[in-house]
Amino acid sequence: MERSFLKRKTAVSESGSRKSAKITDNGPSGGKKMSFAERMMAKMNYTGGGLGKSGEGIVEPVQVQMRQRGVGLGQVREKTAQAKAEEKRAAEARGEKYEDSSEEEREARTRRRKARKSGMGSGTSTPGGTAKRKTKYTTLADIEAAAPGLEKPHNLITSIIDATGQGTRLLTSAAGIMTPGGSMLSTDTEAEKIARRERMELEAYMESWNGVQDRKNYLDIQEEQLRQDIDAQEEEIRNLQDVVSAVERLKHIDLSDPSDTTWEQTVRQLEVLQLDHQAQIALYNLSDAAVAAIYPLLKEAIQDWEPLSHPAELVSHILRIRSILGIKDNSDITLHNGINDPEFSSARRHKFTTAYETLIYTLWLPKLRTTITNEWDVHDSTPLITLVDAWRDVLPSFVYHNVIDQLIVQKLSSAVAAWKPRTVHHDRASKSHRHRQYSQHLPHIWLFPWLPYLSSHHIDPKSATGLLAGVKRKFRLAIDSWDIGSGVILPGLAEWRQLLGTTFNETIVPHLVRRLAAHLASTFEVAPDDQEIAPLEHVLAWKEFLSPRILGQLLVAEFFPKWHAVLYQWLTFAAANFVEIGNWFSWWQSVFPDELNAVPAVAAEWERGLATINLALDLGDRVATDLPPPTAGPARPIAATTTTPAKAPPSAKTKPAVEATFKDVVEEWCTEHSLLLMPLREAHAATGFPLFRITASATGRGGVVVYFKGDVLWAQNRRDRALFEPVELGEGLVERVEGT
Repeated sequence: MERSFLKRKTAVSESGSRKSAKITDNGPSGGKKMSFAERMMAKMNYTGGGLGKSGEGIVEPVQVQMRQRGVGLGQVREKTAQAKAEEKRAAEARGEKYEDSSEEEREARTRRRKARKSGMGSGTSTPGGTAKRKTKYTTLADIEAAAPGLEKPHNLITSIIDATGQGTRLLTSAAGIMTPGGSMLSTDTEAEKIARRERMELEAYMESWNGVQDRKNYLDIQEEQLRQDIDAQEEEIRNLQDVVSAVERLKHIDLSDPSDTTWEQTVRQLEVLQLDHQAQIALYNLSDAAVAAIYPLLKEAIQDWEPLSHPAELVSHILRIRSILGIKDNSDITLHNGINDPEFSSARRHKFTTAYETLIYTLWLPKLRTTITNEWDVHDSTPLITLVDAWRDVLPSFVYHNVIDQLIVQKLSSAVAAWKPRTVHHDRASKSHRHRQYSQHLPHIWLFPWLPYLSSHHIDPKSATGLLAGVKRKFRLAIDSWDIGSGVILPGLAEWRQLLGTTFNETIVPHLVRRLAAHLASTFEVAPDDQEIAPLEHVLAWKEFLSPRILGQLLVAEFFPKWHAVLYQWLTFAAANFVEIGNWFSWWQSVFPDELNAVPAVAAEWERGLATINLALDLGDRVATDLPPPTAGPARPIAATTTTPAKAPPSAKTKPAVEATFKDVVEEWCTEHSLLLMPLREAHAATGFPLFRITASATGRGGVVVYFKGDVLWAQNRRDRALFEPVELGEGLVERVEGT
């Protein structure tokens, strides 16, 4: 089926098609073959010239040229020939004059400008030639300025050069100067030649003159320097003569008499020498002379010196002349001596000692060593502390530390080892005298004042060695043996709490709690008809050293079980009076301090007693049969509750209890008495049982060697070490361990 009617009908004239004429490869006029771009431009009716409606666009394509990175097409210095041609054509189209500013044009202009400059000269010179250099004449003023002090020849002064015309004239007088018709001498005359030679000779002489003047100035500077050196040498000679005179005056003093007058004369002379010649002390070694001057006096004085009675004697004399003696400023020496002291460390690196240090080491130190070893009572620390404080600023660092570490610490260590905290009499008749005498030997009296002077390992509460560790162990023994019933607080306990800080609750409080608990358990009874509360008051007197929680646990363990038992007996009594019981209950609450009643454990016990009373009221006649008896209190001892118990790790199965051996019993006994049970890694020669050492020292020395045989403890004999004998756990063994 034809569908010709569906075709679009177009009226086309016979003269041509609606489309434009096809452009061939040879162009519209059949010329040169056109490229693809030209054919495309021809289809858009482009016939040549600049682009755009008015032809203001470029004619030539953009040329490819290497440029710097980031530089665009508008960079002036790098315009291509195409860009310059386009700019020139655009300027002509606007009716303007094109000025090329390219690099080549600028270089051309620069070359032309240089050429013009090189051809320029004076107004009368030939273009392109060089200008004649103008002659420069030396005037009399120039000569006088260049060579001051130089004598000028008379002929040179009377010779006058006329330079007013085109030439120069040498005039012998002022006649005819500036006269138009004046006569002119020939430049070739003999007089002019002589004058020229004179000028040349004068210039050479002037240069020599300047050299001589420079040499003269240099010699003047050297002379001034030598004069200053001579003055300094003369001043040094005068100072040396003064020093010699001052030292000579010391020879006239009778140094064999160590009286106060002799000391005063010697020290005064040394003070004058020290004041007038402070800068020359090190230069002339005046320290040696000063030490030599006081050596005989100090030697005689030390022989009669009593350090403990007169600790500050002789110090005042030495302090007045400390500078000339070469004493360093020891004010920065820390009281806590030891290897951390920088002054002490630097002193150890010195290969030699000064004269003053040798003097102190050979005269003063032996005297003090004898006094400390033989005369000083370690329980009286005041005299020796006064001596150390008085001499500390004038002692060499190594001598000071020798006194502290080698003498005083050794004496304190011996005193700590000799202190027997268990030697306390229990005679109540002489109770006040006993405690007063006992408290005089407690370590807080004679040891604590020395703690600021000791090194860190001696005063560290957590250290296992040192003085504090040993005396702390013995102080716990003192608590264990202290008579709580005396009503007297152990002296020094407050000082121990301040010293130990947070470790006080871990080291001292457990022993104190056990001692108080034993006192309540053995001496206190609840008796409503005739109540004696003195044992309870003795315990409450220690409340400032125990926290309310710990003291409350102590009462819960030792007081309330007895109190509940008496309350139960009273309530079940047939003739019980509940009014009296209520008053009795209120009275007991008033006995305890408010802060103690506020402890949850104590408050719970009071609530428990009140609940028992209310239950008895409710039961009525059946109280004797139906009132349940009180439950038992907490297990003893309670010392383990003074510290926070560690949480046991959860376990699925509970381990069976292990039966304690006799060795465990001995170890527990040693712990209670602050002793150590240490294995020796040796065996008894006869039985083969392993040997142990029970000692009171943290270093493992001393004590008693023992071994276990069944449930018997065998100890080594003191005299015959091969012999062992059975001993019992008691005070006798403790005394043997402590060496008493």
